[in-house]
Amino acid sequence: MSTPRVRLPRSASAGEEIEIRTLIDHPMVTGLSSDNPRDMLARFDARMNGQTVLSYDFGNGSAANPTFTFYLRAAAPGDFEFIWTHEDGTEFRAEGSVSVS
Repeated sequence: MSTPRVRLPRSASAGEEIEIRTLIDHPMVTGLSSDNPRDMLARFDARMNGQTVLSYDFGNGSAANPTFTFYLRAAAPGDFEFIWTHEDGTEFRAEGSVSVS
């Protein structure tokens, strides 16, 4: 459970817009409509070279297996870090890099 996956290009040309896709396998159970206990992610953060480029706070209306697709302009090489934080504080991480020529 809670397996993060990330798709980003290995390389890009300077100034090129790149697509980044993330997905995490997570049930996102609110506990409101079932006997199952609450099991929700609280936050998602995407960072490039230590700078936050996207952050999102999950709510009760969040779908299972949440996915994000977003775009960045590749001005310089980047080391990416993607962090999903569960309500109990557990973190799920994925990393990737993009070289720029």
